[in-house]
Amino acid sequence: MKIGVLTGGGDCPGLNAAIRAVARRALSYGWDVAGIQNGWAGMLDGGTIRPLTAESVSGILHLGGTMLGTSRTNPLKREDDMEMVSDNFRRHKLEALVAIGGDDTLSVAAGLFDRGLPTVGVPKTMDNDVSGTDYCIGFNSAVSTVADALDKLHTTASAHHRVLVVEVMGRDAGWVAVVGGLAGGADYVMIPEEETELDDVVLHLEGRRQRGKDFSIIVVSEGAKVRGAMERELHEVDAFGHVRLDQRAIGETVAREIQRRTGFETRVTVLGHLQRGGSPTVFDRVLATRLGVAAVDYVKEGRFGYMAGLQGDQVVPVSLRVAVSANRVVDKGLYELARIFY
Repeated sequence: MKIGVLTGGGDCPGLNAAIRAVARRALSYGWDVAGIQNGWAGMLDGGTIRPLTAESVSGILHLGGTMLGTSRTNPLKREDDMEMVSDNFRRHKLEALVAIGGDDTLSVAAGLFDRGLPTVGVPKTMDNDVSGTDYCIGFNSAVSTVADALDKLHTTASAHHRVLVVEVMGRDAGWVAVVGGLAGGADYVMIPEEETELDDVVLHLEGRRQRGKDFSIIVVSEGAKVRGAMERELHEVDAFGHVRLDQRAIGETVAREIQRRTGFETRVTVLGHLQRGGSPTVFDRVLATRLGVAAVDYVKEGRFGYMAGLQGDQVVPVSLRVAVSANRVVDKGLYELARIFY
């Protein structure tokens, strides 16, 4: 048997651990493994595919990024591209494909399964917003980076008596902001799921000053809804139709408005791609290994059209259609827990 594996969408720590797990499990069954380069782009224009061996995936468990490369290529945009992916699937004699990615990458895998091609998914996104799984590969590493950054920023905010606005990733879901902010002792968290009134933030900051707290840390998801902040008009979108949020600059907008309304010296830090880099945490290494092995086992069982998800402490099959049906949003109770410490 010959199976393919690819990584799509944004990179994050844990992808190499998942690739290694897929390859090692498949090789233990005596199968051939094809590594597809640069996400779905590797299945277009003839395809860019190379064999994976035990030697080629050795020593990559702890490495960030992805040895296969990635892209935000979206074959679903054009019927001809989906036909080309299907043709290359057959031309390379693939008998199954393991797609490692977030809802965009998995939506393409679901589309291929609907066409009769045997596909299996592994959830990867630092936003942690794929339905049907409690954790996605990369999330734990990302929030660990956020918490570490907040630890460092507390000291400089305190020294200069400043308000520091920290912009983190999170387009449609605020998991990174809430969990990272909770772990890092943030004094306010803004997320996409709950609209924030900037007037409330200003009152909160002024109240802290009156209580002798002369510095504050505010964590803002890049997709946060903030009423009272004048935003830029955004037009540029990616291949999946998502607005380029790096151009939104919500952290900068919030910081500017806070300083204007309060007079407090305010600065902004955009963590950006730092959240994607570095070695995966222990949690992400183990999670990626478990999900990668499970995905190959689903192939062996003929259980296609599913994603390996983590629910509680168990790895379970989740329909790809369920996985991409809606974004998994922040648990209200967790958000309210973070608010206790404002």
